[in-house]
Amino acid sequence: MDSRHVRNFCIIAHVDHGKSTLADRLLELTGTVDARQITAQFLDSMDLERERGITIKGKAVLMRYRARDGQEYQLNLIDTPGHVDFSYEVSRALAACEGALLVVDASQGIEAQTIANTFLALEHNLILIPVVNKIDLSSAEPERVAQELIGALGFTHEEIIFASGKDGTGVPEVLEAVVSRVPPPRGSADAPLRALIFDSKYDPYKGVLAYLRVTDGGVAVNEKVLLMASGTTAEVLEVGVFRPHLTPTGALATGEVGYLATGLKNVRDCRVGDTITLASRPAQQPLPGYRPLKPMVFASLYPSEGQSYEALRDALGKLQLNDAALTFEPESSAALGFGFRCGFLGLLHMDIVQERLEREYDLDITVTAPSVAYQVLRTDGQEEMVESPAQLPSPAAIQEIREPWISVTLIAPSRYLGNMLEFLSQRRGQHRRMEYLSTGSQEAADTRSPIHDPRVLLEYEMPLAELLVDFYDQLKARTQGYASLDYHLLGYRPGSLVKLDILINNQPVDALSFVVHRDKAYEYGRAL
Repeated sequence: MDSRHVRNFCIIAHVDHGKSTLADRLLELTGTVDARQITAQFLDSMDLERERGITIKGKAVLMRYRARDGQEYQLNLIDTPGHVDFSYEVSRALAACEGALLVVDASQGIEAQTIANTFLALEHNLILIPVVNKIDLSSAEPERVAQELIGALGFTHEEIIFASGKDGTGVPEVLEAVVSRVPPPRGSADAPLRALIFDSKYDPYKGVLAYLRVTDGGVAVNEKVLLMASGTTAEVLEVGVFRPHLTPTGALATGEVGYLATGLKNVRDCRVGDTITLASRPAQQPLPGYRPLKPMVFASLYPSEGQSYEALRDALGKLQLNDAALTFEPESSAALGFGFRCGFLGLLHMDIVQERLEREYDLDITVTAPSVAYQVLRTDGQEEMVESPAQLPSPAAIQEIREPWISVTLIAPSRYLGNMLEFLSQRRGQHRRMEYLSTGSQEAADTRSPIHDPRVLLEYEMPLAELLVDFYDQLKARTQGYASLDYHLLGYRPGSLVKLDILINNQPVDALSFVVHRDKAYEYGRAL
């Protein structure tokens, strides 16, 4: 199809704002999936995604839509994860699009991830289409939420579409807005191939499948391609699009979104964010923005029974085939035996991996307390990265320990402001900014409901380690579940940190030790 009639867009939203349900209605209205076959959260294929009501892996689908002007368009939709742990996948999906639907719940309003995703989309120069979703709910306040979008993010009232992914209200207007507002893809059909990988998956018969957006040139079956960041070459076994299942087409042209079967046996050779080009006519420069995925949270996994070690290793290897963000390496503990030190994107990622190991591979595992990676400066001037407290050198050999810091954005009704400020100060938070997103409503005085309170945005800087120990549960408890959270890594800063050992029968157990701030060591030791 002529690239002038192609539209590439994604859906971004905070968790549970109806993103997947809206995608269901788009699939149904465009006839991509028959109404009799479609199920709730159709693009969320994993059982965990359906049970938790969240998108864990991004999905792509090609839809054909005949607009009101009579012209047929090819719409390439990328449904993105909504949780902060998977923000890197969101950023790569945004890089593959020219526009995005910004979905906001009509009863909950703007949340922390809404703002984070908005700024992420603006960094990629995307056209944003604001959608106030779930207007069919009895608790919906679409006009209040619209005013939040206008005041906090600068939209105009005319830009905002009021919709319901459940009953289909406003969905035709969403499709028309995609066609009229999102520009066609940019790129040159005559230039050397450059295609961005925004996801990858392992297929036992076809090897690694690269989900990609072609920016320049084109690619066809039997051509030899080069992955510019890893330097890996592969022969193209199959090329196709998502309708919504894998549908071979033989080739992909400039501006199109689809998949490419490489035959590679390791998903790490085909990383998200890498650029694919032709080995026979390589591009001079890769597409911008690639960076390797780095785990932020580390924990050790041990089989409850020693004879399950091989089964755990095989299970982790199979999981890693479809999850390049998961890292693991063998380690041993005098108390727990042989296990693996694993790296995760965040606490949710760790929780999902643990649950998949127990469900899909019938394993009974022991998980140690999560920790972060520390930079250690030795007295001899050498620097090293320590991913486990057991790897820390002796105190006499340490000159300085640096810990990762994050920028945290929180949004909650203003009545909980005092609770949040007290809580963040206890977690070594440093205040940076406070801003009111809305002025509330008269109903607040009548109903005493936090929903109608003015909503306040707080920005803090704090150590990542403070986020790992019951932070989210405590935040929800202190705000009766109304607070939302987003964070991103700032870098490493020196801290007064010590290693806290746990003794069993007067013997330290290395797997149970952890690093803590000196001022909190006594408090943590007493609590344990």
